[in-house]
Amino acid sequence: MSGHAVHSVLVSIPAGRFESVLPPAAGIKEVSVASFRIDSIPVSNADFANFIHRSAQWRRDRIPRVFADTQYLRHWESATEPGATLRNQPVTRISWFAASAYCEARGARLPTWYEWEYVAAASETQTDARKDDAWRQRILDWYSTSGRGPLPDVGQGVANAYGVRDIHGMVWEWIEDQAGMLVSGDNRQQGDPDTMRFCGSGAITMEQKENYATLMRIAMLSSVQASYTTATMGFRCAADRVTR
Repeated sequence: MSGHAVHSVLVSIPAGRFESVLPPAAGIKEVSVASFRIDSIPVSNADFANFIHRSAQWRRDRIPRVFADTQYLRHWESATEPGATLRNQPVTRISWFAASAYCEARGARLPTWYEWEYVAAASETQTDARKDDAWRQRILDWYSTSGRGPLPDVGQGVANAYGVRDIHGMVWEWIEDQAGMLVSGDNRQQGDPDTMRFCGSGAITMEQKENYATLMRIAMLSSVQASYTTATMGFRCAADRVTR
């Protein structure tokens, strides 16, 4: 699969309401999400390499340390090329700043937490499958596996009810409002984010504790800074309107 580039397309997500694991305010459980578009698959190394060729300031040998740590794209073959085996894998070792710049270059942005959570609640047949025990267990099984070893190519997973693939079972994903995520008392900023398979003490006080996998996402996002990069953190773009 590595010889043929796989590209994402923005798919339309209808407006709706749902109960978030992060209620917007005390006594309010439902969140309204306006219609938006989101990438059908995570951004690949090949797509990010194309961006690097057009925006050389985001190369690993040129990016200021304030925008990315020293691990930024360190696994690539060179400063501009990921190498043939990585091309269709999701891009990782990417900071929030770099992910945001990539999306902005497309006339897009990173998805908000509520947008990501709204899409991630869908199974192959239901737009909200969070009460489906079998579906939840399938996601938890991924979180229990080792994060070591090569990542699969993007686009190989089954599409959910919205036509979105690989939102579970692939990588963690940056969100636009990451800086505003809850920071728990169990924050482990001093540790290695690559090994974070935990749910912070703040997260486990939230609603819907049965959706443990989503709470783990919150714990992860609240434990990293925008300049951090890890071997398991990627991203996808979103948009309010039609874009490229």
